[in-house]
Amino acid sequence: MLLLRNLIYWLFLCIFSLVWIFVVIVSMVLPNGVTWTTTFWGKTLFWMLKHIIGLKYEVIGQENIPKESGIICCKHQSGWETLAMLDFFPDVAFVAKKELFMIPIFGWALKWRGTIGIDRSNPRSANQQIFKQGKICHDKGMWICIFPEGTRIKPGYRGHYKKGAARLAQHLHINLIPIALNSGEFWPKDSFLKYPGKITVVIGKPVSYDAAATPEELIRICEEWIEDTQFDIQGVGPFAPVKLQEPTPIIPH
Repeated sequence: MLLLRNLIYWLFLCIFSLVWIFVVIVSMVLPNGVTWTTTFWGKTLFWMLKHIIGLKYEVIGQENIPKESGIICCKHQSGWETLAMLDFFPDVAFVAKKELFMIPIFGWALKWRGTIGIDRSNPRSANQQIFKQGKICHDKGMWICIFPEGTRIKPGYRGHYKKGAARLAQHLHINLIPIALNSGEFWPKDSFLKYPGKITVVIGKPVSYDAAATPEELIRICEEWIEDTQFDIQGVGPFAPVKLQEPTPIIPH
């Protein structure tokens, strides 16, 4: 049944994406057309994960989302949260490695909707790009989603929290919204199979850009909250840590 569900999901995903890509192309002539059509594409995949795979979720702390846009500072364990952010927040711009733009359909959609693509091998250029594009997105009223660990991290572990999100928050004078989740316990990294169950998402209270004097101190506040919350919600999925313990720092590849 698990394999059948996944085969049906991938079949629908491929058919829908191949058809919808033409809608996205046509929408490029309309103001904000690409944003709307790519968001609809992401939400449709999100719906399919829930109703075909059986990958449900609960959100704790949704009342902590402020009316004004800010920077989403989210734990990254799987591809699920990329789709989830499109559903939880209006008009989201992602910060991602530019290599993702080379992925057919998915990468194209990311680029066309205004994703801030960065070169991780050139930190100075990446910071300049985040500042420049981040201001444009903020001026449009968009949310900016940054995965501070920079890559997907195995459940029960933590990566190195980079200070880009905190630096941008202090530069633009906007708040950070920390988010913890356990999606990797149901959707392992690079896995064809997604597993049914219920993901827990916890949205923390906004962290003010002036809560700390430096970006290093500010991102540390978010890191401590996220990792403490991770410890509380882990251990429920088929790929949960074998032994529950405080997340151990690792250096992401």
